[in-house]
Amino acid sequence: MTSYRVGTGFDAHRLAPGRKLMLGGVELPHPRGLEGHSDGDCAAHALCDALLGAAAAGDMGTHFPSSDPQWRDATGTTFLQRTAHIVDARGFAVENVDLTVIAQEPALAPHMDEMRLAVGRCLAVDSDRVSVKAKSTDGLGAIGRGEGIAAIATVLLRKKE
Repeated sequence: MTSYRVGTGFDAHRLAPGRKLMLGGVELPHPRGLEGHSDGDCAAHALCDALLGAAAAGDMGTHFPSSDPQWRDATGTTFLQRTAHIVDARGFAVENVDLTVIAQEPALAPHMDEMRLAVGRCLAVDSDRVSVKAKSTDGLGAIGRGEGIAAIATVLLRKKE
């Protein structure tokens, strides 16, 4: 009998001048990037937490604490690749990923396929198992005012035979 696990993750970061905007392992053209100890890629961070949660392996803070200088300016793709190894070591394989990025700006539609490919490469899964969607808050709240970006991720893991 095949065993499945579902995990969810969330992350949000404030936009700040002088930083590259990284989302889903892709650099997007924008005058501001996401604040953080690492590159601030909230899409990758939400996905890591979803993967770790589904594998009952804690969260990003457990494995990649911001108090540890080795993670300073680390990329979201680094976190995704390392998280994929943790999931694999626990005997799970990624079935699919559903990632939603919530941002008022920039427009994300032109970058969705590139994000799907980047996430698929990091997790060693076909990009047809990766969904990336964009939503705005239509001006509502801090995200709607363009102060930050958030992401929600859901994953399905399968126990390897």
